[in-house]
Amino acid sequence: MWHLYFILDLASLSIPFLFSFHPKLQFYKLWKYFFPATLLMMAFFVTWDVIFTHNGFWGFNEAYLSGIRLGNLPIEEWLFFICIPYACLFTVYSFKNLLPKFKLSEKATSIIYFSLQTILILVLLYNYNRWYTAVNFGYAVILLAWIFNNERDLLKEFLPVFAILLIPFFIVNGFLTGSWIDEQVVWYNDAENLGIRIGTVPIEDSIYALTMLLTVFLLMEKLKSWNSKRIQD
Repeated sequence: MWHLYFILDLASLSIPFLFSFHPKLQFYKLWKYFFPATLLMMAFFVTWDVIFTHNGFWGFNEAYLSGIRLGNLPIEEWLFFICIPYACLFTVYSFKNLLPKFKLSEKATSIIYFSLQTILILVLLYNYNRWYTAVNFGYAVILLAWIFNNERDLLKEFLPVFAILLIPFFIVNGFLTGSWIDEQVVWYNDAENLGIRIGTVPIEDSIYALTMLLTVFLLMEKLKSWNSKRIQD
């Protein structure tokens, strides 16, 4: 089963990639924003990944890997940071194109924001010594606060689509964390997280996914805006 993680990466990418050329979606036209935004996201998230892997906060089961590594990360993990954001941002922009009214109201956005921030901050106060929880929730608090106060419309568009994306997210992460297979592909040191799991998936992973995807979405929209201003000037 050495190819399992690689297959999950490619399976996540395959259909979104093919439909990127659909005349009503044309996501390929956003590649000039997606790939720079993803590289910027990776500069932070891959560094985080490398440090946590080195310190044993999480790691990888060689039985499910090709054995090819860049730094101390398997090549499949590097592909994860490209394939998963691609599939998810393709979905976000598909909703923007096909269902532009599929967004939250101002009131709903505020309720979700303040509720989520309250939970994140309270958990942080009592679990600041758990590295995965602390870094993950800390970044989420900062990112959400900045977007809510400066680019609130992005949250209105992103959050309802993210709620849908949680379904395939838990399926893919379920495989990676040991659901439906004999062993875990990715293992976690529960001393560095809350030890709360949805199935086999650590609860922190849902916030990790939120911030990873929201970071790419924010950067894409910023790049689009800067490019539009440059063309107008």
